[in-house]
Amino acid sequence: MSGMEEAGRIGPGRLVLVIGPSGAGKDTLLRLAQAACTDDRTIVFPRRIVTREPSADEDNIAVSPDEFRRALDRGDFAVHWEAHEHCYGLPRQIDDDIRAGRTVVVNVSRTVIAALRKAYANVTVVAITAPPEVLAQRLAARARASDGNLAERLARSVDDAATQADITILNTGRAEYHGRELLRVIRNEDRREAP
Repeated sequence: MSGMEEAGRIGPGRLVLVIGPSGAGKDTLLRLAQAACTDDRTIVFPRRIVTREPSADEDNIAVSPDEFRRALDRGDFAVHWEAHEHCYGLPRQIDDDIRAGRTVVVNVSRTVIAALRKAYANVTVVAITAPPEVLAQRLAARARASDGNLAERLARSVDDAATQADITILNTGRAEYHGRELLRVIRNEDRREAP
């Protein structure tokens, strides 16, 4: 990219976007990667602001719809979106982290990828997915009321997220293995692991 194309884009740090269908194990792999990065101040895992009940499976900041609207009006979000009848936002602080050269890792909706690719100079999209039957088992086991209609969620194309991804992790094996896969992407290392 020429200097002219880079103008206006936020950098030099990296923005790692984690996407994938419900039940793919995104939060599990993110927790494992975050735990491995505890002492690394160059990698940041910001908490999303969401308008739904807190969950033990996710590390979000739960707010009411009114609180979310007020934060949006104040310009508190670097990006926001709606999914499954809830609002999600990433704190504006991620811009400062990326300007400082840090790697910011976030779980987002695929609907914001294009906007984020335009706003940030160095974006890597990681799709975490699993076969439909695995997704169905995981969603049924989770049984979270805020998940809405499971049949509708499973009917969405699993491959759709992967078409926008730079890297795809098929999360069907041990979580520790796939967590290390995600960690290598975050650290911008070779993904291949010796057997």
